[in-house]
Amino acid sequence: MSEQLDTAQTNAAEAVADTRIIRETGVDAKVAAIVQPVLQVLGFRLVRVRLSGLNGATLQIMAERFDGTMTVEDCELISRNVSPALDVDDPISGKYHLEVSSPGIDRPLVRVSDFADWSGHLARIETSMIINGRKKFRGKITAHDDEGVTIENDQVGYGHEQVVTIPYDVISDARLVLTDDLIRDALRKDKDLREGRIPGDDLSDELGEVSGTDADDAEAGDVGEEN
Repeated sequence: MSEQLDTAQTNAAEAVADTRIIRETGVDAKVAAIVQPVLQVLGFRLVRVRLSGLNGATLQIMAERFDGTMTVEDCELISRNVSPALDVDDPISGKYHLEVSSPGIDRPLVRVSDFADWSGHLARIETSMIINGRKKFRGKITAHDDEGVTIENDQVGYGHEQVVTIPYDVISDARLVLTDDLIRDALRKDKDLREGRIPGDDLSDELGEVSGTDADDAEAGDVGEEN
């Protein structure tokens, strides 16, 4: 019991130190406030909550372990524990389908550490205010600090600067762009973590060409239930 409490306290401290810079609003925010403490006790951190009207009403909870890993069994564990909490507080009117999933390879970037972890890869970023004449950006993450992220545009249009720095507090949405390099690095990082290696260490074996099946294996499948 003592070890469980220590783990929960450690996870909570890490969550405070690496809070999300992109957060939900409205009903999504109410759901996030309910499920986030449950996730922390279980050893996970919240990535995103999204309620959509697709296929009726679907509530997607995207989460991951603090080391970035996620399995189908993890999704099932989260679903079993957050569902009762949502039933008690009942933030959503009417029936909905609960879907728990991993962030996936082309993941949302919601924390400062996300931009650091995936530096060098392409990202799409949308802002809540106009920066350099626009609100949508696409480019390689080249630098980051406590205030913002710098990207180098890979598709420069007329009048657009090739390098732009975007403050975190104006980012409304951000996610990685799926590329061969991203798939390769994501699979390598996942393998490092699962085998106890430090990310960035050289592997003795090469991953080779990435197939569609390999890419699917790197993402935990969706687990859903009706509420």
